[in-house]
This record gives sequence, C-alpha cells and structure tokens, in this order.
Amino acid sequence: ISILTEYEKEIESKEIEKVVGLDFAMDGLFVDSEGEKANHPKFYRQMLEKLAKEQRKLSRKKKGSSNWNKQRIQVAKIQEKVANQRQNFLHHKSKNLSANYDAVVIEDLDMKGMSQALKFGKSVADNGWGMFTSFLQYKLKEQGKQLIKIDKWFPSTKTCSNCGSVQEIKLSERTYQCTCGLSLHRDYNSALNIKKEGIRLLASI
Repeated sequence: ISILTEYEKEIESKEIEKVVGLDFAMDGLFVDSEGEKANHPKFYRQMLEKLAKEQRKLSRKKKGSSNWNKQRIQVAKIQEKVANQRQNFLHHKSKNLSANYDAVVIEDLDMKGMSQALKFGKSVADNGWGMFTSFLQYKLKEQGKQLIKIDKWFPSTKTCSNCGSVQEIKLSERTYQCTCGLSLHRDYNSALNIKKEGIRLLASI
C-alpha cells in the first residue's frame, strides 16, 4: 500500500450528539452557545501594545540608518513572538472544541469584507478567526466530526433565541431583550441561534 492510500484511509463519520455554536467576537475570538467566552489571553494583548510602541520608535528613525536597522530587527522579533503566541492559543482552543463536540457551527463570514467595511482591519487580522476556523476544520475532520457553516446573512443577532421573533438591535446594545421576557448578552443569544440553525441544517442533510 502506498503511503498516500494509507494516510487517506476512510475516516468514519461520528454520530452527532454534542453540538456547539460559536458567535464571532472581535475582541475575544468567540462566545459559544454554552455562554463561555474564548478570551484572548492578556499576555497576547500586552505584546500587541509593546509591538505598537516599538513600531512608533521605528517610524521616528531615519530609514536605512544603523539605528533604524536595529529597531527593525527588534520589531520583527516581537511580531514573530506575537504570531507564535496567537497560533498556540488558536491551536489550544480548536483542540478543546474538537475534543468536546461532534459538530461545531459557525457563520460563514467574509473577514476581508468586514475589515474593509467596518474599518476594523487591524483588529480583524489580530483576531485570527480565519486561522482558527481552518485549525478547527481539520481537527474535526480527523475525528470524523463536522464544522457546519451557516449563511452569513442568517439573522443570528436579531433573532430571539427563545421565541424566534426578529427585531433590530443596535451595535451599541450589548443585551438582547425581547417582549417574550428573554434578556441575554447579545453574543450569547447569537451563539444559541447559530447552534439552532446548525442543528436544523444537520437534520436536513
């Protein structure tokens, strides 16, 4: 048997019992349908502040000078450290989810479009959502589990996860309140809706 066919052996699909929905969060990666936040670690945030400071120093030096070169190397070292820390964090989070759930449901987001439209370029890039979802996809696939992507236009934020009614909610409103009596953090409410929609899609496959 060739190495390729050995590696590509059939992975049995796992029966789906445990499902979780993830709502993308700009400041902390995601909030899940259990109400848990991913919470980017503080050391990573501190590193980003340090990086910004060193980049400002670099911009004040004469391009091509020996001091500029020294500072450029300093900035590159911090950038590498930030990238490694981000990658480790995303690996850890995706590993936990793929170990604990049979299916993970996310929105099929256009990150490039979001960063341009909302002028969030830096924070979207720093968040690492794209890298996180690709880690998640292959980790789930290896175990015969599934990553379900729901339509990006699905109104997860506007829908009440309790009664299903849809209402407008401003970006500044952090709590979703419905006439049915539901009062929840908006991201948690969204994650519950994402999970429900994922279960509906799974049932129709």
